[in-house]
Amino acid sequence: MSDGIDWSAGGWTKPGGSEVEAEIVISGDWAPIRAFADIIERAPEAVYGNVLPVLRDAGLRITNLECPLTGERPVWKSGAVLKGRPAHVRGLTAVPFEVVTLANNHVFDYGRDAFRKTQELLAANGIRSLGAGMSAEEARRPLIIDLKGITVGLVNFSEGEDLTAAVDGPGVFGWEIDRAADEVRELRKTCAVVIAVGHAGVEYIPFPPPYVAAAFRRLAEAGADLVIGHHPHVPQGIEIRGGVPICYSLGNFVFYQETDLLYRKVGYLVKAGVGRGGLGRLRIVPYEIGDGGLRLLDGGKLGRFMAALEKVSRPLADEAGVRDAWHGFLRRYGYAGFKKEIDLIMKTMADEPRKGAAMFRNRLTTPQHFEHWRDGLTRVVDGTIGDSPDWACELANTWLTEKR
Repeated sequence: MSDGIDWSAGGWTKPGGSEVEAEIVISGDWAPIRAFADIIERAPEAVYGNVLPVLRDAGLRITNLECPLTGERPVWKSGAVLKGRPAHVRGLTAVPFEVVTLANNHVFDYGRDAFRKTQELLAANGIRSLGAGMSAEEARRPLIIDLKGITVGLVNFSEGEDLTAAVDGPGVFGWEIDRAADEVRELRKTCAVVIAVGHAGVEYIPFPPPYVAAAFRRLAEAGADLVIGHHPHVPQGIEIRGGVPICYSLGNFVFYQETDLLYRKVGYLVKAGVGRGGLGRLRIVPYEIGDGGLRLLDGGKLGRFMAALEKVSRPLADEAGVRDAWHGFLRRYGYAGFKKEIDLIMKTMADEPRKGAAMFRNRLTTPQHFEHWRDGLTRVVDGTIGDSPDWACELANTWLTEKR
């Protein structure tokens, strides 16, 4: 056990925590795309496999809707553009998910009108949302839910992407950690349970960058009972901070990627046992993502997953561990990684100027890229890019390359 987490069983009980009266299940990224698009439209329950009973066993279900469910013309942006179809809402109502978080880097991929229509579609199907809106005030507004007489307050924020953070119009609740912490403190005054959900970090790596760790810890210290992260598309570790679990990345959920890389094909649900006195316990439910949908991990696969999750959780115990883990990724990326990335941007700018400009702008305005470039290039300049503990570089390499 570490910080009271029983890694063999995937559980944690809060010392002196609340008597459990209900459960909340929280998942990572959900998008009806690629191999899952037709499955969800044809038989929406099928994509969940034997994970479905675990979802239905909870009293409140929350997922991250990672794309609009309509749209005609994509925006110019750095990365991929994603969208579903209106009929895909049945993939949410079939469970049913009562709440979706929208503060992410894809919900505005097809512009404002597609976002507005997606909001209307969700509302028409009884699904509540938070984290994005047609105004900054709406995007930042928390959501309060009554769960069997337990008042649950939710805050959802994101790094955004390509300047989609709401300022004076539509957008997401952006990287405003002071404001997010203030929202947590306000909810703490009236809510039995407060959960903060953030969409942030560098994709595909095993550890949160220092800026994400610092932000999530601030929300824990502000009074959140639980802090949840997604966006990296791989599972990352868990720490208990002053009695508050912080799950840095749940990994992909209903989000299909055409790859055989192991850590993009596994993830975990978080089941939070709550009561009128707050959080009582936490359970981790790992699954794998196949071509036909999800399947709970069991046997040797489950044991290996939990051992790996424990391994990447250990460095989170102190500041030095977080820093060393980050430097391990920077070492693995190296000068060659920056050169390859810059060459790709310059080629894109020559071939498709608007796309290339969006890629370059994103490196300057999005925390994940800015922090990566600043820290990595500084270490190239001062000659320390190759300096990090071997374990940190090796784990980064494992997460980025290991196959199923």
